[in-house]
Amino acid sequence: MAARLIDDDPELAHQHALAASRSAGRVGVVRETVAITAYAVGDFALALRELRTHRRITGSDEQLPLIVDSERGVGRPDRALEEGRAVDRSTLAVPVRVQLAIAMSGARLDLGETERALQELEIPEADPDRAFEWSPALFSARAAVLEELGRHEEASEWERRAQIAADALDAAAGVADREVIVVEEIDLIDDEGGVDVASGVIPVDEDVDVDAAVASDDDAVDGSAEGDIDDRAGEREDER
Repeated sequence: MAARLIDDDPELAHQHALAASRSAGRVGVVRETVAITAYAVGDFALALRELRTHRRITGSDEQLPLIVDSERGVGRPDRALEEGRAVDRSTLAVPVRVQLAIAMSGARLDLGETERALQELEIPEADPDRAFEWSPALFSARAAVLEELGRHEEASEWERRAQIAADALDAAAGVADREVIVVEEIDLIDDEGGVDVASGVIPVDEDVDVDAAVASDDDAVDGSAEGDIDDRAGEREDER
């Protein structure tokens, strides 16, 4: 129920998670779900407590980005950076590593370290010509930092790239049986510059040569570090 309700009614989702914790408090996914719903309703202190418990139970660093962001939520950006640096990032799954970069960049912004915030986002996954499920959030984060730096044209370009990636992912929905979907260069644009996304083509400026590859990742976690609950919680619930 928490997984079903988190997007539309996070408060009620949180109540369901708390109810589960009263009867199954030693189950890792239960504590993880309490943490995610607590984060969604803005109770960052509870989210931190539950995330640490989840980590002790499971030994997993999968929710490290949420730990970093929750430290930011309680006003401890320095501690957030310490948490993020304490783990070898090469051991993390790619989607988790991307989310961590975004959270670390946010902590740098909290401290007024804008240039270093941009450096946190200088990761190989920040490829503007390839769209993965984490790409829209990563590109938007980069755009936000560039805006803070006064580099408005670059910021606009990265925000445009974020939208292109989102459109490409939407167009690829329903073809999960294909590992990679190549979106060919645009050559069919209407008079107003619009494109039918459902056709599998995404809009770009005519002077931009883009071959966007859209890939799905079997080990993906939720592309946002902004509190969206992981679909795995619902899948594990179904398995039980």
